[in-house]
Amino acid sequence: MGHHGWQGNPPHTEDDARQRIIAATRSCVEKYGAARTTVSDVAGELGVTRQTVYRYYPSHAVLLEAVAEAGLVDFVERMTAHLKTFDSPVDVAIESIVFAVEAIPHEPSIGLLLQVGETEVFSRDATTTMSFTIGADILRSIPVSWADIGVQDDELEGLAEMLMRLFVSFLQFPGEPAYTADDIRSFARRWLGPALHR
Repeated sequence: MGHHGWQGNPPHTEDDARQRIIAATRSCVEKYGAARTTVSDVAGELGVTRQTVYRYYPSHAVLLEAVAEAGLVDFVERMTAHLKTFDSPVDVAIESIVFAVEAIPHEPSIGLLLQVGETEVFSRDATTTMSFTIGADILRSIPVSWADIGVQDDELEGLAEMLMRLFVSFLQFPGEPAYTADDIRSFARRWLGPALHR
């Protein structure tokens, strides 16, 4: 690992270097906005060359994805805490959509993918097997009986996929005029709700 740059304080490990790059990217987004943040800005924030940043993150898109992933754990924890305040499977499903639609655009990490207009990157990441597994784990952690409405444990990934595809759609195409949180609740309850009743 090189000892030049890094404002005279080189990272001790590869992981330390990556964490610093992620932190610098977040800082640049706060200063310049997501759309105007460049790899050069991040490098300048760190006191390194662009090539150093590219060594760890080979493209601007990969860097943004890494920043988004870094914010995922906190987002999942907050969503889970919110969903645990509901006591029916239908409400949990609907509120998971509303929570995501309301929170993601304002997330300093996850939301920046949407703010720079790269929704195809976000969409791809939100509709992977890993994402569905994470979603199913969130649903499992909520103290409601999915089996009571005919959803078995091995079907929760399918439900998670449906919910994720719905909130990605609302994020990309919010409607004209844009749906409010209550609009989304009413829409989802009317068309998704019946499917979640035995």
